[in-house]
Amino acid sequence: MQRTDFSKMACSIARTLDVIGEPWSPLVLRDVWAGLNRFEQLQADLGISRKVLTERLNHLVDQGVLERRPYDRRPRHEYVLTEKGADLVDLLMVMTRWGDKWLAGETGPPVLYRHHTCGEFSGVDLRCAHCGEPMHANDVDPLPGPGATA
Repeated sequence: MQRTDFSKMACSIARTLDVIGEPWSPLVLRDVWAGLNRFEQLQADLGISRKVLTERLNHLVDQGVLERRPYDRRPRHEYVLTEKGADLVDLLMVMTRWGDKWLAGETGPPVLYRHHTCGEFSGVDLRCAHCGEPMHANDVDPLPGPGATA
């Protein structure tokens, strides 16, 4: 079955889903961000098949989200986030905030995040880049932009 090409849609959400919409991709990015950079480490942590992991890693490298770097004379590589990939981790942090609020249950969140600047445990707080005020779904109006289709 042919999958819809989300990359061609005039929608930033659809285009982002084209890069990380497959369920394993965000988890691969999470692990690379957390320091699991080698194929064997990723496979062991995720419990994913070699074939699927290879496909996901190749896709993320092709999309410019991960960079493949040799670490050994044998053809072995480790994976590091590119600038584009680090920006996607910011998106994952927003997803984490939602999951911690709505799905963590009585035991609480499975991971805590310590902010380097202040040393405190915190989560993501969406704010307007212009005025600094909180920015949530009820605080904005989606309007057509320059890349919108007629």
